[in-house]
Amino acid sequence: MRTRIALIQMRSGGDPARNLDDAEAMIREAAANGARLVLTPEVTNLVEKDTKRLFELLKSPEEDPAPVRLSDIAEANRIDILAGSLALLGPDGRAVNRAMLFGPDGGLKARYDKIHMFDVKIGAGETWSESTNYRPGERAVVADAAGLKLGLSICYDVRFAYLYRALAKAGAEAIAVPSAFTRPTGRAHWEVLLRARAIETGSFILAPAQGGAHEDGRKTWGHSMVVGPWGEIIAALDHDQPGILYAEIDPAEARKARERIPALAGDREFEGP
Repeated sequence: MRTRIALIQMRSGGDPARNLDDAEAMIREAAANGARLVLTPEVTNLVEKDTKRLFELLKSPEEDPAPVRLSDIAEANRIDILAGSLALLGPDGRAVNRAMLFGPDGGLKARYDKIHMFDVKIGAGETWSESTNYRPGERAVVADAAGLKLGLSICYDVRFAYLYRALAKAGAEAIAVPSAFTRPTGRAHWEVLLRARAIETGSFILAPAQGGAHEDGRKTWGHSMVVGPWGEIIAALDHDQPGILYAEIDPAEARKARERIPALAGDREFEGP
């Protein structure tokens, strides 16, 4: 059975209320156009690289208005919504980068905290140290969403193939990769990594993205994409502007891909080098 999905591409800034307004408008439009599952990008509610200002704006999951509002939108439109991630204040005083899946009844179906922290030196003076402010997650998550078994991941996770293999072996037919890729890494690696994860696992890859020049000076790649389990690009945006990407996917295609190449069943023990 085919499922109509929508990926929301955003350009979030430092005003959480405005970001939520932007997200809600596009989610409601997607629902009106028949989407049963709508996915938003990484840090939907707040993009702010200045540490002082970030922590002035962060709220706990119980105090932040985003989870309640997204829950209400899901219930009002009778759809599943994956908040690709929200920047929230964790219990230890550090931030958490958290995906939250809301069902058509408004209930929280699942949550996932980003496991792999973006600590890199890209070059040309661009350095990122996500672990300075964010606490990494410790648990992989698969949940039911609009008739799909959906694996959860966030952005930099896509470089760690073992996570995607674990999600697929746990039953995921589609894997979400909400992201805020930098322009240099997006230009070089975005499509290649998404297609590789799809091929390796025989899964649909659903990758809503942040895009464009943000208020804090960050520049993200955009180019939201849906990749099929054979590695084919089903739908993609060719720009970094805010927008909605639609696709229809059938979980049976994931099963067919895994039957053709049963790599998930081919693990073998081996000695290290």
